[in-house]
Amino acid sequence: MLNLSKLYRNFLVVATLVVALFSTSSCGEFQRIVKSRDNELWYQKALEYYAAHDYMRSSYLFGGLMTAYMGSARSDTITRYYAQSLVGIGDYYSAAQYFQNYVKTFPSSDDCEHCQYMSGYCHYMLSPKTLLDQADTEAAISELQLYVNLYPDGEKVADAERMMREMQDKLALKAYESAKLYFDLGNYMGNNYRSAVITAQNCLKKYPDTKHREDLSFLILESKFIQAENSVLERQSERYRDVIDEYYAFANEFPQSQYTRRANNMFERSQKGLRQAEKLLPPSEDDLDYYRNYGTRLDREAAEKQAATLAD
Repeated sequence: MLNLSKLYRNFLVVATLVVALFSTSSCGEFQRIVKSRDNELWYQKALEYYAAHDYMRSSYLFGGLMTAYMGSARSDTITRYYAQSLVGIGDYYSAAQYFQNYVKTFPSSDDCEHCQYMSGYCHYMLSPKTLLDQADTEAAISELQLYVNLYPDGEKVADAERMMREMQDKLALKAYESAKLYFDLGNYMGNNYRSAVITAQNCLKKYPDTKHREDLSFLILESKFIQAENSVLERQSERYRDVIDEYYAFANEFPQSQYTRRANNMFERSQKGLRQAEKLLPPSEDDLDYYRNYGTRLDREAAEKQAATLAD
């Protein structure tokens, strides 16, 4: 799908640079080169400008040579230097496209490794804040993962893995913010706590090593606890047990968590709520099995006593 905002931003970048380029060299060497329309001169001067880090001029000349040398022996060199010049002027959107095109057009070139990495790097540079669309973040992960898969011993593997972790954490943060939004909506027009749990759980499955794992895990625990507190009597036993299980998993993984005090409070209230619910509604056979397998010694004894009562 065509991204008009990116194209418009790209147009502004290029237009601004072109105006600046010609306004500072209207009577200089560069203006004479452009007017000459000598492809060989353009090529040699483009290489000189690139070597001097004058990417505005090199990008203009290499861009103008793309069509003239298409299919020639110089086509791969021009494409690569043009893409690299675009990076130099900050046009990452166009650069990413040309790096990807290079890999597809010249698959046997020794420069494919560099271009594959740069494709991911450009999308990484385009990755926006978490509130915005994360298409470039996803593209960065995809392109960098492809680089790591194709070149496991490549010199940029460590950088690629670092950027992927950063991008994955960004996506995990976006998922956490979505789950938190559901949590904050509460019971408005439905059970949004359930949606918060599902969103957070899916995020942890997709990004298990994210640095936001503790926040996501606690959000799941708290959402389940509030659901249990607000449940009808028939569902309370089941949901309080779910909270207790979730608490044990959380406490084992994050023994020094910033949320420990709140988690302990929910655990104690869940135990109390479970006992009260079972006084009002005797445990079922499934409940008894649960206690036999997972309960404390007193729970197991109570379960056996209850089972004997039911048998009578």
